[in-house]
Amino acid sequence: MPDKSNFAPDEWKLLLESVMMASIAITAAEPHGLWGLLQESFAGGTELAKAKLDPGADALIKAVVADFGTAAGRTIARDGLKEKFAGSKAAEIKAKCIETLRQVAEVVDAKAPADATAFKNWLRQISQHVAEAAKEGGFLGIGGVAVSEAEKATLAEISNALKLPA
Repeated sequence: MPDKSNFAPDEWKLLLESVMMASIAITAAEPHGLWGLLQESFAGGTELAKAKLDPGADALIKAVVADFGTAAGRTIARDGLKEKFAGSKAAEIKAKCIETLRQVAEVVDAKAPADATAFKNWLRQISQHVAEAAKEGGFLGIGGVAVSEAEKATLAEISNALKLPA
């Protein structure tokens, strides 16, 4: 049963960051107004809560969610994001998220092969849920599409980075 002790501190930091990176990549793919940002942020948080409450969730997912639920875990993730995004232009943020997810895939494949597929699918599920959270286009919620073309392309990039079928 993999947990924090199976990973070097910098690897564990990557796993904690990946939870946020899966959401941020989608939001950065097609930024929209405050309401859309709030909906997408809430969607990412909902996925964490669902994993925490799911008795059948993978052990590595549970360990990451549990650590993310602590002040120390959130600080590690937040500081890692600040470090990665420092000086970044808006257009660079998505690329940095995708690169972090690629690194996470390598780490979990090497350190937790039995849990890697479940963990990577969970990250993709977070991204999918965020992409579906706010309609793109339309006016006052009327019309528009559930997932924009830019978000679909980003979901494909995320799947590729995580070495999952699109």
